[in-house]
Amino acid sequence: MVSLGFLASHNGSLMQAVVRACEEKRLEAKPGIVISNNKNSGALQFAAQKGIPLAHLSSVTHKDAGALDEAILEALQSHNVELVLLVGYMKLLGPRTITAYPKRIFNIHPALLPKYGGQGMYGIRVHEAVIAAGERETGITIHHVNEHYDEGNMIAQCKVPVSPDDTPQTLAARVLQREHLFIVETLQNIIATAKK
Repeated sequence: MVSLGFLASHNGSLMQAVVRACEEKRLEAKPGIVISNNKNSGALQFAAQKGIPLAHLSSVTHKDAGALDEAILEALQSHNVELVLLVGYMKLLGPRTITAYPKRIFNIHPALLPKYGGQGMYGIRVHEAVIAAGERETGITIHHVNEHYDEGNMIAQCKVPVSPDDTPQTLAARVLQREHLFIVETLQNIIATAKK
């Protein structure tokens, strides 16, 4: 059973989809810990309700970036986390954590990278940019995490059509619905490949 670590800044709806898949035995995995940089996040509230270990780790709890990096790594390792998922986590991970989990930290981005990625491109901003550019399709990219925003090697992508009458909100809802399925499908493949 693979132990999963989650880092989230807000509600962590993708994390909730993965936890449900674990509970329903669609994933041979279990939630190890939920970490958030936001002490009031829905992700931490969800973890508390489910009895999943949780931690608030941020620049508030650790002023020094190196100490924060060390605390995140220690929290993951103390819960025997094998794969780390960034699910709406708005911060860069530190070098110690990235080095300790080579090719085992994944981010889910709501666009077809390399388009509409990088610092400041998250949430509704991505969908606004896609519509403003007149794109006919967008999608989801799951990629390895490195020291730069949205620049790690791509693992999987899927496309989502953009309708002529889409607003950023309707597009965001359609992409999120597909993200909930796609992250589970991709994790199933990652876990199955790791067992070979």
